[in-house]
Amino acid sequence: MPSPLDAESDHEFVRSAARAADRQAVPLTARPDEEPAGVPHRGLARRAKTLIAAYRSPDSALHGSGAAVAAALTHLRALRATQTGTGLFAGGDNVQSPPDSGFTVNDVCDAHLLAAAGGPGLHDVTAALAEIAGAATGSLLAGGVHTPNHRWELSAALARLHRSFPDGRLLDRVEEWLSEGVDIDADGLYSERSANYAAHVSNPSLLLLAEVLGRADLLYAVERNLATTLDLIRPDGTVETVHSRRQDQKGPFPLAPYLPHYRLLAIRTGRGDFARAARLAEAGGIDDPDLLAETLLTPDLCRPLPAPTPEPLPRDRYLTTARLANRASATAHTVVYGGSDVPEHRRIRSGLACNPTFLRLFAGAAVLDSVRLSRGFFDLGPFRAAEMDQSADNSYRLTQTLTAAYYQPLPKDERRDDGVYRLVDDGRFSASMAFPDRPQDEVSHTTRVEVDLREDGADLRIDISGPRVPWSLELAFRPGGEPEGAVPLGDGRWCLPTGPMTYRAGADEIRVEVTVEAGEPLAGPDRSDVLRYDPGQDYTVVGGTDATTGNRLYIGGLGPHTLTVALRAHRKDQATATPGTKD
Repeated sequence: MPSPLDAESDHEFVRSAARAADRQAVPLTARPDEEPAGVPHRGLARRAKTLIAAYRSPDSALHGSGAAVAAALTHLRALRATQTGTGLFAGGDNVQSPPDSGFTVNDVCDAHLLAAAGGPGLHDVTAALAEIAGAATGSLLAGGVHTPNHRWELSAALARLHRSFPDGRLLDRVEEWLSEGVDIDADGLYSERSANYAAHVSNPSLLLLAEVLGRADLLYAVERNLATTLDLIRPDGTVETVHSRRQDQKGPFPLAPYLPHYRLLAIRTGRGDFARAARLAEAGGIDDPDLLAETLLTPDLCRPLPAPTPEPLPRDRYLTTARLANRASATAHTVVYGGSDVPEHRRIRSGLACNPTFLRLFAGAAVLDSVRLSRGFFDLGPFRAAEMDQSADNSYRLTQTLTAAYYQPLPKDERRDDGVYRLVDDGRFSASMAFPDRPQDEVSHTTRVEVDLREDGADLRIDISGPRVPWSLELAFRPGGEPEGAVPLGDGRWCLPTGPMTYRAGADEIRVEVTVEAGEPLAGPDRSDVLRYDPGQDYTVVGGTDATTGNRLYIGGLGPHTLTVALRAHRKDQATATPGTKD
């Protein structure tokens, strides 16, 4: 393996990667023979790889260290002990999991590649890694998966095994998985729409497969995903996740894990926008101990980045497949979302996009993290748009109609003398009532939200029609600011029955102004039963919630209602901001 460094290398980047590795590896060498207690198999493999990379790297404090070799061998013995008779690793919620074991084998194979080229000092390490990889090969070759990204992680493990221990069966199995087609849509999003799994699984796996198999189409899939992710980077240096179908839909995801992919493709393609993202991803410093191994395995990462191109402002993007729109300017970055899976599937489920947030607004230090709308209609939960239409440039209409039914007596030919009927889910609840066989009287409720995105925020027009039920619009602001002009309700809650309010964080602010066009006056602080967020029975039946935290402003009443909500951002630096500068 050639040395990654030469006169043209980005030495500071490599030194930063080495420092990150040393922060983890150096403490492990203080007692190199001490058995690692409570470390799962993936952690053991990753630690061993980092120790080997540190041993190999001239920029590491552990370069050529015998203590690093001893600590690596200790971790590999512990890792071997976690392998079951099948060669798969014990531990974790997924029992005898080929894909979870694949994550570990990917690190084992990378470590083997590093150790095999590291000279006689790593001979025992190389042999230990080969033993672990060999024990796992049969089960990974035959094993199955249960999520979309697992296919590429498992395929990458098989390709790495073939790279170190050539076997045509491994490539045949990889081809079997890849023949299903990569699950990337027309907008460049993987089917799980997850920043976490794109950064940690799909993109690195497809990059590896592209290299081993010589598949330019797989490299292009990663480039498309990274290009789309550019429009999902938020001003706080995180990646938008509201549309995700996985666990990260509940919170922010940092840009840092994307660093090696943006950096590598920026260097190989010359794309200045990717270079800008790479710089942003490492702006807070490099803290990933695995990055040093990547610089050794992929020397191109060590080359200097091309010149970053400025972020184009203003800009807007509508991802039709995820029904996610955003508009960014020097003043505001606003996100509108109407792509929940819940209206179609009528349930909250792992693997579905369930987040009811339909708008966010960033204005410097003032951040409106979440806008949600809940309704007291048969406890069916908050507004999640079933449809999102682009009515004009930067104008969108979100719509959801809920239905519930009252059921009539069964027809005579469907009745049973024993009174025992099928247990059926009607989309709202389950009962032994044979619902499909009964005449029913439907009740419906429609919510429509029209959003006009502006350079300084957004205008919302909310129309709530149907029976007279309570509703509440929740605006959850990020802690760090203070609401001015709202009525306090206690416990970080405020309401806005009349007049405007301003959420101010330092010199940045977001102003909220409401106008009722039709319906009763808005609820005041005496109606705390209305001014609250209701997650719906899918959560409350098991004592759960998906409620937000922070400073929460409530606007609510008893519908039907039509109202407008004007959201205006003002930033302390907006007078000097110019298009092309970072928001």
